[in-house]
Amino acid sequence: MSDACKTCPSKSDDPQGSCGTAKVAKSMQDIGLQSTLSKIKYKILVMSGKGGVGKSTVATNVAMGLAKKGYQVGLMDVDLHGPDICRMLDLKDKLFTEKDEKPKLLPPMKYNENLKVISLEYLMENRDEAIIWRGPLKIQAIRQFIGDIDWGKLDYLVIDAPPGTGDEPLSVAQIIKDVNALIVTTPQEIALADVRKSISFCRHVGIRILGIVENMSGFICPHCDKPVDIFGTGGGKKVSLEYSLRFLGKVPMDPKVVMGGDSGKPYLSSGAGTVATKAFDKVLDNVIKDLPVKKES
Repeated sequence: MSDACKTCPSKSDDPQGSCGTAKVAKSMQDIGLQSTLSKIKYKILVMSGKGGVGKSTVATNVAMGLAKKGYQVGLMDVDLHGPDICRMLDLKDKLFTEKDEKPKLLPPMKYNENLKVISLEYLMENRDEAIIWRGPLKIQAIRQFIGDIDWGKLDYLVIDAPPGTGDEPLSVAQIIKDVNALIVTTPQEIALADVRKSISFCRHVGIRILGIVENMSGFICPHCDKPVDIFGTGGGKKVSLEYSLRFLGKVPMDPKVVMGGDSGKPYLSSGAGTVATKAFDKVLDNVIKDLPVKKES
């Protein structure tokens, strides 16, 4: 055993020791990761510089919207401390009962024929239990979400990350080399300041930026149908021009978005024909135009 491994609780009659076993396991998982990722055409990391900008709402509706258009889509929730995707889609499945035998690859939750979902809540007995994890556990969970899940062939994998530039988005960047970042912001300057940090992060770790979405861009009054710029407007486009990035579109506030998220029926991708849903359709069209997939007949 090497000097570096003397502190490992490995047995003297094991030539590799615990470290060797761990290396073999990691190597096998690496193979699984590459096999999974090779079957997914495009990977989209939905991120934001700060919380409260509607990032999970955008991620959920992007995945739902792509699935409604006939694409095969996966939605992966790596916001490990605050996973909301299951609740936003009203998914209440549990992975195993005590009598179940663990399969080689774990099945994701199936929302419909075109949309598969994985979230930490899927693996928890008590969904209200706090996740008190440090970096290594979070990194391993994300690796398992990719390599140990039976995603099959996907046109798009949409990844909902927590706000900021911490372990989760960094892990995604290191594991998925060809991931595209979709950055969500609101129009006010305090949000835009954090978006600049997200842009800097992407450029530092080599993530291609798909574009910027300005969420909560004004509010359409339900009484007079006139726009009210609660948080201002145009900030997302301003930052896009400042950094020579693509502006994917702006989506106004609509009370039905909140109601849809709470009821498990995402609203922006519902095709309701309102100002908000039409604006979101333009965002989807821009995503598809930049990351085109030829649908199989």
